[in-house]
Amino acid sequence: MKESAGQANITVIAIVLIGIVLSLGLVFVPKLSGNTIYISCCNEAGGIWENGYCIAQTPTTCDNREALFREYDECVMDNGKNNANEKYRAVSCD
Repeated sequence: MKESAGQANITVIAIVLIGIVLSLGLVFVPKLSGNTIYISCCNEAGGIWENGYCIAQTPTTCDNREALFREYDECVMDNGKNNANEKYRAVSCD
């Protein structure tokens, strides 16, 4: 009888641990996939993803930089995100 009670306890512990792992996955996976879209769009546009921003590679002209950010915005919007402007650092052109 003791053996079956021990097996039942292990089963309960295993189910609880599986539930915890799945819960953590549900929390972290959407965040990871969201950043993946920003990173891949930045790379496709010719930028560098650094510290959470899409940055134009240097040296570049203002026209090239504007084209990069425009292409980045379009890519992010096409992938269902609506806040591309918050995710890049615009460098002023003087």
